Amino acid sequence: MKPLQGLKVLDLSRVLAGPYCTMMLADFGANIIKIEPPKVGDDSRAFGPFVGKESAYFMSLNRNKRSMTLNFKNQAEIEVFREMVKQADVVVENYRPGTMEKFGLGYDELKTINPKIIYAACSGFGHSGPYQYKPAYDIIVQAMGGIMSITGPEGGEPTRVGASVGDIIAGMFTAYGIMMALYHREKTGEGQKVDVAMLDCQLAVLENAIARYVTSGNVPVPLGNRHPSITPFASFTAKDGHLIVGAGNDRLWEKLCKILEKPELLSDPRFDNNNNRTAHVSELTAILNETFSHKTINEWLTLLEAAELPCAPINTVDRIISDPQIQQRQMIVEVDHPVAGHLKMAGTPVKMSLTPGGIERPAPLLGQHTAELLKEVLGWDEAKTAAFFADK
Repeated sequence: MKPLQGLKVLDLSRVLAGPYCTMMLADFGANIIKIEPPKVGDDSRAFGPFVGKESAYFMSLNRNKRSMTLNFKNQAEIEVFREMVKQADVVVENYRPGTMEKFGLGYDELKTINPKIIYAACSGFGHSGPYQYKPAYDIIVQAMGGIMSITGPEGGEPTRVGASVGDIIAGMFTAYGIMMALYHREKTGEGQKVDVAMLDCQLAVLENAIARYVTSGNVPVPLGNRHPSITPFASFTAKDGHLIVGAGNDRLWEKLCKILEKPELLSDPRFDNNNNRTAHVSELTAILNETFSHKTINEWLTLLEAAELPCAPINTVDRIISDPQIQQRQMIVEVDHPVAGHLKMAGTPVKMSLTPGGIERPAPLLGQHTAELLKEVLGWDEAKTAAFFADK
């Protein structure tokens, strides 16, 4: 049995942040009822790449969910949703603030229907503050949240992180907030609203950039692949490409000097401790790059790994997907979709010894489970269900 078995979630979210959150819950057994607008559904159904007419993007984020369609421009279908809320544990939405209130479905309305409901809202700027009604995408919050200002080559232009971390991190924090609210409800019986802003989440993961600024007054800038306060901790150029080496303390630095056959660096006052190495990072990088250039990546990795010195190749996506560690950890899984056929996607990274998660069903077709859910959740009979479809 999965740990979230029996948890009923009404998922009104679309594209990435909200669906990523509910995917995390679904992988561990939550009953995710994905409610989509008729005809078009979740916007991401139209995002490539496609397998036939099915979006691989959508399918990778919506596994383990069931889909039904409701038109919130139709009052009768709003009432259907309100009836479903009576039996739900969680509602998840990632509309712009105020949208759900226009439908008469904001938290203040829904908690009168079900006081125990946990209402999770994930939006660009949250449900308070001067920016709350501004539209947002991943790139908007990456830009405003500071992460782009510290990403990219040293001396280069600010750069968007290659994955949609503005959305994904917000989805993760929303799932985290839901879990805390569920734990609180377990102890007290009280439901509550979970308000997550994508911009807030970007600030929360700035790590040492904030610490560096508030302690020194210096505004952090892009540094390429090197660490701002640990040296050497960066990429270096071998004979056939680049590799990563992380000598995170003086003991590892001593090991590295022996492997590189550069014992003189240990007594060089520019490099005899981490602070000095960081202060003279340009000189040290030039020396190390010249040394690394004499062997291939694999030759260096063999030497570094034998000394248990942290190191890595810079994998391309094709290489990491076929990596034996990833295969052993079942991080690439194959799902059989009724239309698209076999599709590979990332598995769940949380491994639990007693109640593991997993992928039990593929992403749903638009509205695939509407009739099934009307009968299961609301107890409708065949005649009432047929009449619902006849009115569409």
